[in-house]
Amino acid sequence: MSTAVSRGTSPVSPARQPRLTVLSGPSGVGKSTVVAHMRKAHPEVWLSVSATTRKPRPGERDGVQYFFVDDEQFDKLVANGELLEWAEFAGNRYGTPRQPVLDRLAAGQPVLLEIDLQGARQVRESMADARLVFLAPPSWDELVRRLTGRGTESPEVIERRLAAAKVELAAESEFDVTLVNTSVEDVARELLALLR
Repeated sequence: MSTAVSRGTSPVSPARQPRLTVLSGPSGVGKSTVVAHMRKAHPEVWLSVSATTRKPRPGERDGVQYFFVDDEQFDKLVANGELLEWAEFAGNRYGTPRQPVLDRLAAGQPVLLEIDLQGARQVRESMADARLVFLAPPSWDELVRRLTGRGTESPEVIERRLAAAKVELAAESEFDVTLVNTSVEDVARELLALLR
């Protein structure tokens, strides 16, 4: 890679360090599906792996989908300032380890966080130049269908998720960009363009 030089003696600064991109939206909107689709074709995009106190779902592996930790381990991460953001949702805590994100950005690699509304707000406070992307459902009815169609959660958890989704949808205006998830392929392509 060559460094461009201006007419004077000072070199032109190299390409700007990539911005942190945060993808958020209501539970069930398809964040994980969109991210998985994009990363299948573009594995160079680094997705931060969150720590969680939630128990693994069938097929999930520690260090791949999440770092599964107990409450005591999570308390230590918070107390030591090792999380960029963290939130409690549906009785479990989730958080983004800070240092891996900073390391990847410093190395010039695009970094994507897939987190909830609380987390997105915390990232905005601690990293003002982060780009916040809101993933919206095509309609409320479609979001309800997706949440109830999973079959992995109890009716009580689904009710909590639907109540939270109403709050999350109302926060759309806090985000820099909104993508409507009518097509996983289209949204993944738009998200990739934003990362680049």
